[in-house]
Amino acid sequence: MSIRKRFSMLTAMVVLLGMTAACSGGGGQPANGGAPAPGNSGTNAGTQGNASADSGKPLNLQFLVPSYADAPNMNDEYWTEWQKRTNTKLDVEWVPSGDYDTKFDLVLASGNLPEIIVSTSLTRPTLINAINQGAFWDLTPFLGDFSKYPNMKNNSGPNVWNYMKLDGKIYGLPRNRPQIDLGIKIRKDWLDKFKLPIPKTLDEYAADLKTIVNGDPDGNGKKDTIGIIGGGFLLADGDDTFLSAFGGLKPVYDKDGGMINSRLTPNYTSMVEWFRKQYADGILAKEFSAIKKTQAEELFSTGHAASYVRNIWRDYTWEQENKKTQPGAQIITLPPMQGPGGVSVSLASPTFGAFYISKKVPEEKVKQILDYFEKTTTKEYTDFNYYGIEGVHHTVVDGQPQLTDLGVKQVTTNAQQVFSLAFNNEMKVVNPAAPKAYNDAKLKDVAVYGKVGTLNPFAIISSNTWSTTWPKYENDWEAMVTKAIVGQISMDDYKSYVDKLNNNPDFKKAYQEFAQSYKVYFGQQ
Repeated sequence: MSIRKRFSMLTAMVVLLGMTAACSGGGGQPANGGAPAPGNSGTNAGTQGNASADSGKPLNLQFLVPSYADAPNMNDEYWTEWQKRTNTKLDVEWVPSGDYDTKFDLVLASGNLPEIIVSTSLTRPTLINAINQGAFWDLTPFLGDFSKYPNMKNNSGPNVWNYMKLDGKIYGLPRNRPQIDLGIKIRKDWLDKFKLPIPKTLDEYAADLKTIVNGDPDGNGKKDTIGIIGGGFLLADGDDTFLSAFGGLKPVYDKDGGMINSRLTPNYTSMVEWFRKQYADGILAKEFSAIKKTQAEELFSTGHAASYVRNIWRDYTWEQENKKTQPGAQIITLPPMQGPGGVSVSLASPTFGAFYISKKVPEEKVKQILDYFEKTTTKEYTDFNYYGIEGVHHTVVDGQPQLTDLGVKQVTTNAQQVFSLAFNNEMKVVNPAAPKAYNDAKLKDVAVYGKVGTLNPFAIISSNTWSTTWPKYENDWEAMVTKAIVGQISMDDYKSYVDKLNNNPDFKKAYQEFAQSYKVYFGQQ
C-alpha cells in the first residue's frame, strides 16, 4: 500500500475520532517515542530472593500498551519466565506504536478501559480530560509516604513522582526512561563517500544532506535517497531535537506573562521556515506528514534515507540491517550541532508517560497491582528485561551480556511495556546485541548530551484550558504547518495564523495556567 493511501486511511481514522470525541469531550495530540537498551550487568533476576517468592494463584493483569516490535508470543521462553518470576498472568493488547494515540483516544471515548492503560504523554488532552472525569484511581492515598514502596521511590527517575501529579494528586505510575535518548542519526559512510566532515552546525548538516541526496549515495543510478526522514506529523520524535537548536525548548512568554506552548512560539515558526527550505531543496521527505513510524524505520534501516532522529541505541541495529544490502554502511549519532538558538539535543522526560489504573478495578486489586510494580521496579528485573535468561537469551562476553539470536527475537522493546523499569541514564544508548567496545564508545560519544541538552517543559506541565481547547485547533494547525513547509502558503500567512491563535482568549488563559504549572514543577523562571 502506498504512503499516500495510508495517509488517506489515517485521515479517515482521524475524522472518525473527531466524531467520537465530539460526543465525549475527547481530543488529542501526538507524543514522544520509546525503545530498549541495557543496564550495566547481566544479573539473573531469577536468583533474587523476592523475584519468585510469591505463592498462590498468579495475578491476572490486563494491559493496553504500545507495541514497538512484532507482537510477542506470551508463551515463549522470555514471557513464560517473566510471568513465572512475577507470579502473574498477563493479558496484553499490543497496539502498533504508530496507531497507539488513535487507539488510546478511542478507548477513552468508549469508556471500556482495561485494568491498566499506558499513556505515552503526561499532558495528552484526552488523558487530562479522562482524569478530570474520574476515569482513573487517585493513587495518592495508596502510595502515602512510599514506606511500603521503597523500590518505586528510590529506583525512579529524577523528580518523576512530582511529574506524576495533577492538581497535587498522583494518578499515574511512571514508565522510567533515561533522559539521554534521542539523537540525529546520519550515514557516516555517505559523508565519507563525498568527503564531507561531520557537521557542527545545522547549516553544515543541511549542506551535507543536499550533497548526499543529489549524489546517488547508494549507487543505484537513481535520485531516490531521502535526506531527512520522520515518522508522524513533521518529524514526530525528532521535533524537540531540532526545536532545541532553535531555542524552542526554553520558556517563551507573551506580553501578559503567559507561557506560550512550544508549538506556537516564534522559535517553532523559525524551525518551520528552516524545514521549508529543506523541503524546497529536496532534503526533507516529500510525504513527511504521512509517513508512519514503522515506515520510517523500514526506509532508514534499508538504506533509503540519510538521516533520522530516533533512540541512540538503534544505531547498531540499523547499521547491521543496512549492511545486508550495503556492506559498508556506518550509522552514527551526530554530536550536538549549533543552531540559531541552541544545540540539537533534547533531553527526554525521565518518564515516558505513565501507567493508569481504571477506576473500575476493585480497591483490593489496585493494591495488588501496586505490589507488582513495586516488585519489578528494580535493577534485577530491569536487567532481566534487557537480557532475558543467561544461556538462553544472552551470553556474557567481555563482562557484558550479549543477546543470542533467540534473545534478539524475544527480548524486544516490547518487553519494557508492562512495568516501570529502574531508572538508568545509559539505557537508551547501550544496545544489548552490540559488542562491549561498541557500546563503550557510544556512551563516551554522547555523554555530552546530558550536559548540553534541554527538556521540553511541555512534556510535564499542563493546563486544563489547553486540554479542552487545543483539540479543536490541532488538526488545522498541523495542516497549516504542512502547507507552510511544502510552500502552499507563505510564511507570512503562517505567522498570521499563529498570531491569531496566540491572541485567542482561551489560548491566553491556557498560557497563564502553563506559567503557573511551570512554577509548580520547575520553580520560578
